[in-house]
Formats: sequence, C-alpha cells, structure tokens
Amino acid sequence: MGLQVSVAVVLRPTVPLGVSSEDAVPPRALASATISFGLVSIPVKLYPAGESADRFAFHWLHAKCGTRLRIQYFCPKDDEVVPRKEMVKGYEVSKGRYVTFTARELEALEQVSTQTIDIEEFLPAEAIDPVYFVKAYYLGPDKAGAKGYRLLAQVLRKAGRVALGRYAARGKQYLVLLRASGEVLVLHELHHRGELRKPVEVPKSEASVKPSELRLAERLVEQVKVETFHPERYPDEVRDRVRALIRKKAAGKEVTVSPPESRKGRVIDLMEALKASLARKSGTEKTSARPVRRSPSHARNRRRASR
Repeated sequence: MGLQVSVAVVLRPTVPLGVSSEDAVPPRALASATISFGLVSIPVKLYPAGESADRFAFHWLHAKCGTRLRIQYFCPKDDEVVPRKEMVKGYEVSKGRYVTFTARELEALEQVSTQTIDIEEFLPAEAIDPVYFVKAYYLGPDKAGAKGYRLLAQVLRKAGRVALGRYAARGKQYLVLLRASGEVLVLHELHHRGELRKPVEVPKSEASVKPSELRLAERLVEQVKVETFHPERYPDEVRDRVRALIRKKAAGKEVTVSPPESRKGRVIDLMEALKASLARKSGTEKTSARPVRRSPSHARNRRRASR
C-alpha cells in the first residue's frame, strides 16, 4: 500500500488569523545597510514592502496519524538513503553529466557582503523598463542616519530622478534602484540583464488589425480608463478564501468545498466581441445613472414634512 499523506498549513506570524495587514504590528527589519552617496554614508534598515503570496506554509503530514513527514534523499543506484554529509552539489552540463563543487569552492565565489548600497548614477524613472523590477523594500533611517536619509529623499523627489546602485549582501551582488515615495525611500531589486529573455525570443502576431476594430477598441479603452490606481478594488480573492477556510477548520467547523466552475475558452469574432463589450459597459452605466423612482405616497410624505 502507498503512503497516505495529508496537508497542514502554518501561517506566517506577521499577520495572525482575523487580523488585517493594516492592523498588524509593524514589520521587523530584515537587514541593516549603508547607502554610499558620494562621500556621504547613510545608515538604513530594510523592511518588507509586502507579504509573500505563499506565506501560507503548507506541510505534508501522514494522514493516518497526523505526524509531519521528513524529507529524505534516496540514491536509486545504491538503493539507500543518503545522509547530508555525503552530499555534494553538482551542475548538469549535459544529459547525465555533472560537474561538482565543494562548499568551500562555492563560498570562494560569493560576493563579499559589505551591506553597502553603492549609488552609481541617477536617471529618470521612466528610463528603466518595468520588466526589470523584481521586489520592493522600504528603507528606514538607522541611528545617526535621519538627516542624510531625509536629504536623499528630498533631492530625489526634487530632481525627479531615481538612484541606480549595487547592493552586496548574503554573498550576492544585487542591482537596485532607490526612489522617493513621499518622505520614504523605497529600494527595488532589479533583474540583471542576463536574467531576462530578449523580446525576439517570444513569438509575435502577424495578424492585421482593421481600422474599424481599432476604433472600437479605443472606445472601449475610453469607457474604462482611470487616472489613478486603486489597489483596494482588486483584493487577492484566493488568499481570502484560503484564510477563511483555515479559520473554519481551526474552529472545528465542517467544511464542504465545491470545485470552481471551469471556463471554457471559445473562439469568437473580434468585432462582435468588441461591440458586445461596449454594449455591456454602456448598459451598466445607464443602470447606475438611472434615478430612483419614488412612490406617490413617498412624495406626499416629503411635501408634508417640508411644511
């Protein structure tokens, strides 16, 4: 018989069950660093700008007894479990052929962790394609860094520029961007050029677009365009469903989950789809703008009240 397993979930302690991220305790600093700005050194602390989408840490359990399972590494050639002290890291250079590295060899390749953010140049924010952005962190002033921190934030904001630099930490060298968001400095980790695929590697469409199709698409854009971003309108519905289900299970409630309905894709005429989209949007706007009809008795009551 095969091994029976089940899954348990452990929530990250940053946001307890039933507590929103807005009500949670302030985040703990992830690291300390120093911004090198000319001859100026600004000590700062790094804070997480957001929560990881996978912060629900699921663990495999034995369904029979509820014990958490342990991972073991098995060698199929020798038919035995291999302890960690007998493991080496290897890189596959061709099918089934590896070059191996010792821990000391890999350590020698690591970047010296100076914890320094060396600013190299200042440039307009729009000069960097958003495809380079990886992750964001908030920076806060550390001891004796308040004035320099405020100076850098103000000069970036006034110049309308962002700072590009390198950050050496945890044995790696990161390409980073610093920008001012109000009175706060934000650090963005960027991809290195070699980590990105070239656009020419992606298949392109050779289809031609008719002027009438373009006009309808432009009308649709005009109907739904906005000038400001409102992230509160787009909550993570999957995360909310997972959190709600965990709360129910933790409270001992019986839970019945229905599988989501699958949405089958179908090929439709582009012009017809654009026209239908415009008609649906227009119908929604007319419904929301339609005045509420009051009953005669309601009107009489309002006239009596105004006397």
